[in-house]
Amino acid sequence: MAATRLELNLMRLLSRCEALAAERRGPGEWRLEKYVAALEDMLGELKKQSGKPAPELLNEYSRKVDFLKGLLEAEKLSSSTEKALANQFLAPGRTPTTTKERTPATKTVHLQTKARCTGKMRSELLGTVYSEELNVRKRKGLASDEKQSAVELDAVLQHHQDMQEKLAEEMLSLARSLKNNTLAAQNVIKQDNQTLSHSLRMADQNLEKLKDESDRLEQHAKKSVNWLLWIMLIVVCFIFISMILFIRIFPKLK
Repeated sequence: MAATRLELNLMRLLSRCEALAAERRGPGEWRLEKYVAALEDMLGELKKQSGKPAPELLNEYSRKVDFLKGLLEAEKLSSSTEKALANQFLAPGRTPTTTKERTPATKTVHLQTKARCTGKMRSELLGTVYSEELNVRKRKGLASDEKQSAVELDAVLQHHQDMQEKLAEEMLSLARSLKNNTLAAQNVIKQDNQTLSHSLRMADQNLEKLKDESDRLEQHAKKSVNWLLWIMLIVVCFIFISMILFIRIFPKLK
């Protein structure tokens, strides 16, 4: 099936959004967010069309749009740790948007974003470690350079271990929160499915009852019509016989 004009426009805008996402954007950059919002509207219209693409292609478009939305939401987070964790849960596209791409652009953007967040988190960690190292040097006025280096190294290693433990705790907390939210959503969906199934069963039962009552009413109406017809025939015959007898008994006066 040939692509419609709406699908072609969606593919062009999607390719443009992927190119913008791959670039380093400033804090005042607004185009990508507006483009992604327009992509959502175009995707919704495409799903409503009669000549819409195959379900697999629609799912791929939805996957890429959701990835771009998640990327924007992750960039709004304040902590580098939260950004790195949010990027871990993003799912890029599986197929290239245009024929010029060898690998999906969203996959490349995902790798770049992960590397950028990891580098930023590493820089913050090393900066904190270096600052702590300077503080340790100021506090410790040791005469021996070897002893000072050993103490500083222990302090740096201890601080690095503390940072790793803190990072692990934050990631564990976010993972637990995500798991709880997922379980809650599953429970809600399960309850909705049960309610929907019960409503469908009740609707089927009501439909069967309505059908039975309709059949009974139809049979009753047929019986009533038959009895009325016989009564009318008997009345007509009685009147006819009465008229004949009346004519026989009371002949016409001359």
